[in-house]
Parts: sequence; C-alpha cells; structure tokens
Amino acid sequence: MSRIQSPPIQSPAVLIPVDPAIEAYQRSLLGRTDHPALAEMETRAQENGFPIVGRLVGVFLETMAKTINARRIFEFGSGYGYSAYWFAKAAGPEGRIVCTDGDPRNQELAQGYLGSAGLWDRIEFHTGLAQDVFERTGGLFDICYNDVDKGDYPEVWRMARDRIRPGGLYIADNVLWHGRVAVTDCVDVVPGWTEAILEHNRLIFNDPDFDAFINPTRDGVVVARKKSA
Repeated sequence: MSRIQSPPIQSPAVLIPVDPAIEAYQRSLLGRTDHPALAEMETRAQENGFPIVGRLVGVFLETMAKTINARRIFEFGSGYGYSAYWFAKAAGPEGRIVCTDGDPRNQELAQGYLGSAGLWDRIEFHTGLAQDVFERTGGLFDICYNDVDKGDYPEVWRMARDRIRPGGLYIADNVLWHGRVAVTDCVDVVPGWTEAILEHNRLIFNDPDFDAFINPTRDGVVVARKKSA
C-alpha cells in the first residue's frame, strides 16, 4: 500500500503539537504523589530555563519501560537526571540506567536528587560525550533513549538500533521540534537541527526492523519497537 503524504503547511509560525488546555487536562488526571526531589528538579528547570521532558512525558516513559519490563536502559543525554528518575522507578531495584552528560555539575545534581529519592543505586552516570560512552558500554539494552543535541539524532539512531534487544524500544524526545518538522519556513534554534530531526524520523519510520509511532505530547516523543525474530 502506498503512503499518501500531506504537503507541508506553508507557515512561518511554530506549531504547538497539542493544545495547552489539553495538556493541562492530562496533568489534572495524574493524581499521583511523587518524591519531593521531582518537584525540586522541575523548579530548577523553570528557574534556569533548563529543558526537561516534564511530568506527562515522564509518566509516559515510565509506562513504556514497565510495559516491556525494562531493566537495562541507556540514556543519550541525561541532564541532571529528570528522565532517569522515571526510568529508574520503572526498572526497579535490579535495574540499571546508564546516564550521560557533558557537564560534571549535572552529575553532582543528579546524585543529589536521585539519591534523596532512593534511586541512585540504579544509576551509572558518565560525564562525557554520550556516543563515546555508548561505544565503551557493551551489550544490548531494553531501551535506548535519545535526548542529545538535535544535530546528532541521525547518528545516535544508527548507533542504537543494533544495540536494542528484540522487543526493546528506541525512544527520542523533541521529534516534532516545536512544529518545525511540519512547516516550510521556520527559524531553527541551530542551523541544520530541523533537517537532522527530519532525517532521523525518516530513518526510523523506513526501517523494516522497527514498528514506530510518535506521541505528540509536549514536543513529540517517538517510540520504535525492535521487532522480534
């Protein structure tokens, strides 16, 4: 069956994937209590303009990890541990989350936050380029999570796809890039990043070894499942 492709929207505006009122409604449904460290991380992000996935995507990540009983997870880009909080909760006491970030200060912050939440013993944190850490870390993963600089997205996908176990997941944040992927005239954050995300998304959806979909919440999260043999 051939695919019918909709033409890009001719607009210079950045699109909001999900109406803010809908996301506010979704947040109102969560009705859950999390460790105070999570709120502290969110406050730091708001005060410093630091990008985090937020609670809606966090709960989504936790749910995806629990769905496949993930125990070994690699994060390409961890910041100070916000997404790792959700993965570590899902993976349980026997789980291992390999975190990466280029800033040693973020490792210190992550240890403080995740330690107070009782999750640090599930974390293996490396300071340095995520791709280099990944090459030094052997074995297959239940989940590879990508949230590095957007220009590196195609490279990370090519590296990760063969290191995900059958039935495992590749997950990447920001794949709608504030709507820039759907317009023809936009101002990019960094030249070339939108093109890199477009290439990344095409590679995933054209890969016969994966089933993929995009959750449009916040800035778009792609989930690609490695097919079983």
